Amino acid sequence: MKTSALALGLFIIAGSALAETTVQSCDREVSFDTPPKAAISNDVNLTEMMLVLDLADHMVGYTGISGWKTLDKEMRHGIDALPELSAKYPSKEVLVGADADFFFAGWNYGMKVGGEVTPETLAPFDIKVYELTESCIHIGEKAKVSMDDMYNDLMNLGKIFAVEDKAAELIDGYKAELADFTASLNTGADPLRVFVYDSGEDTPFTAGRYAMPTALIETAGGKNIMDDFEKSWATATWEEVVERNPEVVVIVNYGNVTAEEKRAFMMNNPAFADIDAVKNDRFVVLEYVEATPGPRNIKAVQKLAQGFWGE
Repeated sequence: MKTSALALGLFIIAGSALAETTVQSCDREVSFDTPPKAAISNDVNLTEMMLVLDLADHMVGYTGISGWKTLDKEMRHGIDALPELSAKYPSKEVLVGADADFFFAGWNYGMKVGGEVTPETLAPFDIKVYELTESCIHIGEKAKVSMDDMYNDLMNLGKIFAVEDKAAELIDGYKAELADFTASLNTGADPLRVFVYDSGEDTPFTAGRYAMPTALIETAGGKNIMDDFEKSWATATWEEVVERNPEVVVIVNYGNVTAEEKRAFMMNNPAFADIDAVKNDRFVVLEYVEATPGPRNIKAVQKLAQGFWGE
């Protein structure tokens, strides 16, 4: 009996160890004994990743959407039972007060380097953090952005919440849809020169080498003119834009300045008169949720291709 009891104890211990799930989050490993039950996501694209995996029942709310963006009907339907706990970046008190056990955010997607809310500041409250892959460049080195960044986040969420099969099915479907689309895409001999205009008039806020639009543009047959800009989302100069002469401008639509207002600013500014995209009035609009990592990236590629090649 003693031997059997010992064996049973060892079996239980081994089973518990096997049940632990560990994922890579930027430069950290994060382990989970059980799926989180009181998760909070920040920003519209990260929240949609949670929803597309049917994880609303594991959530106690979301943050960081209405302060900058509006929710479309599809998004409202997905989270109508969940409260928005903070219109912009949440404070530590907001997360602790909600009894959260998990925060899905990113650097400059709900967290600031050296800020109040980080994996380290939340650890004493047993709130585990998974960081958006695209954002990891803010705290260390990473490879150039690719569609795999988004797939990686979906798969890691699948592991964390024990819905790996659902995540794998989604990812396989996205990859197949994208492969079918790009296989029939008729592009030019050379990639189109593309500039991403997020915001700003004195200086443009744009997407560099590590921001998702670079991957979307390349998949659609273009080339981000700022893909040698060793940044994610950051401020450049208009002089650089004029010198690199984009053939198409991709406008990111969100906030108080509309996409049409951003287009009008470029079209009516004499300093931009010789830019090919301005001369030919070639602008493509992506919604914020399409331009940032998330489930709508596949449709974003198709929208870009339509604007680039008429496909």
